[in-house]
Amino acid sequence: MSLSMILPMSAFALAASISPGPVNLVCLTSGTRYPLRRGLVFVTGATLGFIALFIAVGLGLYSMLAIVPGLQEALRWAGIAFLLYLSLRLFRDDGRLPESANNQAPGFMTGALMQWLNPKAWLASASGIGAYTSGDELHQILLFALLYLPICWLSLGSWVYAGAFLRRCVHRPAVLIGINRTLAILLAASCIYLLVE
Repeated sequence: MSLSMILPMSAFALAASISPGPVNLVCLTSGTRYPLRRGLVFVTGATLGFIALFIAVGLGLYSMLAIVPGLQEALRWAGIAFLLYLSLRLFRDDGRLPESANNQAPGFMTGALMQWLNPKAWLASASGIGAYTSGDELHQILLFALLYLPICWLSLGSWVYAGAFLRRCVHRPAVLIGINRTLAILLAASCIYLLVE
């Protein structure tokens, strides 16, 4: 594949990965709440989960949603429930920053699962594959996935680092509670997108 296709693929991957969405908000929250390495574990899970979804969509999974009755609706409601659960946990957070609470941080599997329940990830996969590959060429899909891998990880990682920067600047629990509740409301509001789609 020529450089003329690699550059647009990379630009698409960057725009889709770094733009705000449910996974990006959880990355930001992880950066403010937990040690940096815990946030990057979530980023790694989210990245690999997305790449697996991307390849699966490229191999025809997206078209299966149209064939199997109720599968798309079940995916939508599962995504809404998961996002509301995460936003409720964030809203109820007390604003304290315990370094030892690593086990409560969203981990690798949460990141991977979140991508499979994230409509933004499904749309990015389907539209990217539709726009930049011929659909039946596996090597094009795999190349696109290989481009996506570092771009997605770095994009999501930048949200964790932004959260870590906020954490260094904010030392009062009351301010962090305000930030957490704002992020929780934004995360819950992203469910509106799922409902109207």
